[in-house]
Amino acid sequence: MDLKALRILVVDDNRHAAEIVKSILTSLGAQDIGYVATAHGAFETMQREVFDLVIVDQNLGKGDEGVQLVRRIRKDPTSPSPYVAVLMLTGYTEQRRVTAARDAGVTDFLSKPFTVTGFLRRIEALIFQARPFVRAPDFFGPCRRRRADLDYRGMERRRQT
Repeated sequence: MDLKALRILVVDDNRHAAEIVKSILTSLGAQDIGYVATAHGAFETMQREVFDLVIVDQNLGKGDEGVQLVRRIRKDPTSPSPYVAVLMLTGYTEQRRVTAARDAGVTDFLSKPFTVTGFLRRIEALIFQARPFVRAPDFFGPCRRRRADLDYRGMERRRQT
């Protein structure tokens, strides 16, 4: 897969980690890669420029600012790209962190350390197997369901159209 047609924004407060991600993206053909170190800077940059993919570290700044950035991208009325694909990277994979990221509206999640092959597979899935977006009272983002459970009969079952 050649990534040269994509505009990608890397958001990570660790410059070294961001350079590694940018280097991998470049080796995969990406040519248009932006970088910012803060959640606030990322949102401002997104208001000036259009990106196809945002790769954000979960643990920006004071902790969960990566999750807060994704929530803002998805829900802020001034967000220019609420449907942009967001890949969250993290070294912390506790279930509560994964759930928080998912509930904020990340498109996909990848734990560090990762392989180049695993990284590429996630990006390919974001592009070629995009999930539909869902708007609910307390959530906006890609559908969190990864598989169809035809046996589910609970209150939250989606209607078939």
